[in-house]
Amino acid sequence: MEWTKVWLQEPEEHDFPAAADYLGLLLEAGEVKHIVDALRAAPTQTKKAKDIMRASSLPLLPADNVHVNHNIQKVKSGKKLSPVLLVRGTPLVIADGYHRVCAAYHLTEDLMVPCRITGR
Repeated sequence: MEWTKVWLQEPEEHDFPAAADYLGLLLEAGEVKHIVDALRAAPTQTKKAKDIMRASSLPLLPADNVHVNHNIQKVKSGKKLSPVLLVRGTPLVIADGYHRVCAAYHLTEDLMVPCRITGR
């Protein structure tokens, strides 16, 4: 499966506030702003779904999870998914796009996932 048929080239605008909301549970507001600004400026690159899952140490959600299934069905109907937003660390933080990464893994674990990555 060619990743360009599954993914948009750039994150959608609403992904950045979603990432800020999640990161706001983990970090102070100033650090969240710094990270989100860095994610906006970072180039989009690709990583394999299986590597993102391994680095994040998060469990793979099942394909029948309502949000994962929605993303799988979206791809099957020809709609594209938004790239994911990642923060380097141990473990890797999926600031936005956990369900999309799980959906990609279920489509094929070697699927390349476009992402924006920054450090803290």
